[in-house]
Amino acid sequence: MLTSLEILCVLPLGLLQNRISEIMTTELERTKPWEILSQYLTSGDANYVKEYISDLSSEELTSLISHLSDENRKTLLTMLDPQDAVELIEEIPYVQAAQIMEDLETTEAAAIINEMRSDDQADFLAEFDTKDTEAIITEMMPEKAENVRKLITYAQNTAGGLMITEFLSFEESSTVGEVADHLRENADKYERYNVQYIYVTSNNKFVGVLRVRDLVLTRPDVPMSRIVIRNALTVKDTATLEELIRFFNTHDFYGVPVMKDEDELVGVVLRKHILAEEAELANKELLETQGIVGGEELRTMPTLLRSRRRLSWLSVNILLNIAAASVIAFYQDILSSVIALAVFLPIISDMSGCSGNQAVAVSLRELSLGVVKPFEVLRVLLQEFRVGLINGLILGLLIGAAAWIWKGNVYLGMVVGGALMINTVVAVSIGGTIPLILKRFSMDPALASGPILTTITDMLGFFLALTFASASLSYIS
Repeated sequence: MLTSLEILCVLPLGLLQNRISEIMTTELERTKPWEILSQYLTSGDANYVKEYISDLSSEELTSLISHLSDENRKTLLTMLDPQDAVELIEEIPYVQAAQIMEDLETTEAAAIINEMRSDDQADFLAEFDTKDTEAIITEMMPEKAENVRKLITYAQNTAGGLMITEFLSFEESSTVGEVADHLRENADKYERYNVQYIYVTSNNKFVGVLRVRDLVLTRPDVPMSRIVIRNALTVKDTATLEELIRFFNTHDFYGVPVMKDEDELVGVVLRKHILAEEAELANKELLETQGIVGGEELRTMPTLLRSRRRLSWLSVNILLNIAAASVIAFYQDILSSVIALAVFLPIISDMSGCSGNQAVAVSLRELSLGVVKPFEVLRVLLQEFRVGLINGLILGLLIGAAAWIWKGNVYLGMVVGGALMINTVVAVSIGGTIPLILKRFSMDPALASGPILTTITDMLGFFLALTFASASLSYIS
């Protein structure tokens, strides 16, 4: 038998090269991507690192960085030039990028933040404490430092906090030719701008908007004042995220100018950024309904931080569950007499809870979109009551029929069916209104609605089933 080495020795040169290439490829595939990158980082060759990560998708990059050590993550960002580091940061989840940025030295962080869009600069600086933020801004380029100082004064979920300051603005007295020449001469500067519109001003006061296509199709000697679209829609710098979502749902615009006071143009909010914020808000609300407090969680985050975020919800929830269980303890004699009820109690509480959580989800969504206001509790209550009544009746009949068929006792079916029907009506009605009530009192509806609803549906479901059983004990025991 020839060994692998002997076989390689007798192969023709071309086949030998192919075989060696196959062996190397197989070995590379066996090596995990983060191990390969770690080797490149250890070698200190930035070109190898850049070339390797450039072929990876966003999903692959996220997975790869999650498996790197803290030191290697830091090395990765500092080994790349700042522009490449920004492109990498844009490909991975924000929470993961922020975690890495916090570990960088002040000068390293400043160099990378210098290359970011203005809205991203403000977002990342908001992650640092005041002392570190000031130190980083001091290291930034003077023009960008001055700009970011203005941006960080805005709340993050306002037009001022979400806007970009990289936009094209020209005086209305300029001619089309002058503007076109300026754009060509400064092409490098405007390379990363979203060049869809030009914003026209007069003595630094906002006049209107001009589409770039109109600029291209107009004679060079025509003044901007002749072709500008006046009375353009704008938003205030204090506009909330909910107001911006409604604006872009109503108007199919690429972006909207942001005004300070009456006529001072300070930035532009882009539709794509609002869509991203809307998706992030929905994700945050989903996490909070599942008891993940404090925003997105990744397993690369510190263990104690992740534990604390979860326990803040779980510790409250266990107290609420004890309160619900006390109802069963009170009726333990009834339960011991009708053992079959033990099978249906969790079904009653679970199905009612699911129905209520559907109503919670709809209310949270409508609150985030501004479709419903906290003071509209009665309107929402009536709408959800009707849905709860229909669903409760159908679910009650189904579980009642199941109990009747199983035990051959129609009264047992009436007990569990009636309990589920009433509990579903209550759960849906409360589930739709709790978020509005909590919002009215400035509490987080996404976080608090779930535990409150679960406790109510459990206690009421157990109470109804066991009370009905107690009233008809002679018929079902």
